[in-house]
Amino acid sequence: PVAKPTVNDKGGLTMPRFSIASRDVVPKDQVDAFDAIVSSRGGVVPEFGPVAVQLHVPEIAQRGEVLRAYLRAEGSTLPDNVAELAMITTARELDCLFIWHAHAAAGRRAGLSNALVDALRDKQELPPLTSAESAVINYGQEFFRTRRVSQATFDAALAEFGPRGLVELTNLMGYYSVLAFNINAFEQLPPPSDEPFLPV
Repeated sequence: PVAKPTVNDKGGLTMPRFSIASRDVVPKDQVDAFDAIVSSRGGVVPEFGPVAVQLHVPEIAQRGEVLRAYLRAEGSTLPDNVAELAMITTARELDCLFIWHAHAAAGRRAGLSNALVDALRDKQELPPLTSAESAVINYGQEFFRTRRVSQATFDAALAEFGPRGLVELTNLMGYYSVLAFNINAFEQLPPPSDEPFLPV
């Protein structure tokens, strides 16, 4: 299938950089993985987003789904508000419209204040934060901006989440960084959302 043009926020047409994956064009040794991913999504081949990119090499999508399932559904000890904050912090730091628009509203539903979500989006001064919110944002912003985490920031996050939670937080942000790389490099447009457009 050919890539489909879409309308961007300025009313112009944007053409994705990659065609939609299909069973006929994926590597022959990965057809079973393609079928499994599509089956898990109700028989629908995703047209946009990180899985749409990864589905061109279905085993990457399939193996990524295992990590996603642990971090988002099956095993993580992080509460929903912490997980959603980690995702939108990653999205904001990496200017990833798709992840932002997929998770900003979910963050609000999970208990993040409108003031916090809006300030993150617009890179404004943040409102008063809980200790957990502060730990997530400081940890993520410091790493993305300096490629390191200072001892003080690390210690604050460790005290807040414990060893298991901090490993889960780190890998959640790392996993969404992988998704953001796929989305931004292949210019995948954000999903429909009532959220204001993320300024990048």
